Amino acid sequence: MDGSKINDKNVTEERLLSQGYRKYTGEGLDIYYSKDICAHIGNCVFGNPDVFEVGRRPWIITDNGSVEENIRVINTCPSGALKYIRKDGK
Repeated sequence: MDGSKINDKNVTEERLLSQGYRKYTGEGLDIYYSKDICAHIGNCVFGNPDVFEVGRRPWIITDNGSVEENIRVINTCPSGALKYIRKDGK
């Protein structure tokens, strides 16, 4: 799944926030998460526990992983509960 798109359209912050996603800000990438969509499969936590740690607040610390690694993990989310917006315009 491409975490930068919804229905083949690039995501925007406005759209994600209006759909109930919560924003986790990072230096090169913002990660968005929707608890209402999450299927709790755990691909994120298993994919990079330095970034995604359920017992921590905030549970997502974007800058604990590289932009590329975060995108790789987000793209393994089967439900679409995780999305991202790059800050470099790519």
